[in-house]
Amino acid sequence: MPDLAASPDIRPGAAETAYRRLREIRGFVFDLDGTLVLGDRHNHGLTPLPGALEITRWAARQGLPFAVFTNGTTKTPREYTRELRAIGFELPDDAVLTPASSAAAVFARRAHSRVLVLGGDGLISPLRAAGIDAVPAEASLPGGQPIDAVLAGWYPSFSLPALEAACQAVWSGAALYSCSQSVFFATTQGRAIGTSRAISAMIRSLTGCRVRLVGKPSLDALRTAADRIGVRPADLAVVGDDPELEVPMAHRGHALAIAVMSGLGDAGSFSHLPRESGPHLHLRGVDELLSTCRQARGERAG
Repeated sequence: MPDLAASPDIRPGAAETAYRRLREIRGFVFDLDGTLVLGDRHNHGLTPLPGALEITRWAARQGLPFAVFTNGTTKTPREYTRELRAIGFELPDDAVLTPASSAAAVFARRAHSRVLVLGGDGLISPLRAAGIDAVPAEASLPGGQPIDAVLAGWYPSFSLPALEAACQAVWSGAALYSCSQSVFFATTQGRAIGTSRAISAMIRSLTGCRVRLVGKPSLDALRTAADRIGVRPADLAVVGDDPELEVPMAHRGHALAIAVMSGLGDAGSFSHLPRESGPHLHLRGVDELLSTCRQARGERAG
């Protein structure tokens, strides 16, 4: 067995349990930025990270379904899929999920039919495809048609009129949702600031409302991915680079939490997490994960 217990973040004896679970998983949920690819702060110029193409192809050959869940909403899930295919990934049409995917599921359950969207087409199109009346923040709001929810995503052109429209909707009873509460995401230029947290913080500051998260690390995000590939959350391995996202999400769904150091996270990034809430496995990247999976399943090298 490889030395999986090298990280101080992993409890003594826990590496063996994680290794056994790795043999028994039935699917993967992969993060995108910093785990499978790196791009710029607008998610352009995506480049596969070492082992990314290989592990997704290996999973497909093994009959292990997987989803790619990114908190980014600069593009629609189908646009992300097309871009990933263009750089060598072999993906089914529905492989990529974003907070728009989990938001649509949440809104359907909570009967939110009309949503004010603080974001671009990457949010608006998937919501409309799901039958939700997604209203852009720039659009005038016709009187007499209440807004059920406000959704904040990637929105670098956020403006004072958009802030006022969102606050008016919340004051009138709309619930506030955020695609992400992360401060940063990984790019080829290093850390970049997201907009969802900043926007929702402004609205909350003015209205005093609660912010509900629909992206990672919410259980709604994990359940959406699990439903998409038809695997129970507890039977999944969740792989990501951000100590605030994939590892907590995995624990919420009793999934196997695998941390990689190819994006935001480094050897010490997960040390602040309680041992019982830390990664089950802490690896260099998905290239090392692939070799570990192969050994766990008894495959011969080469």
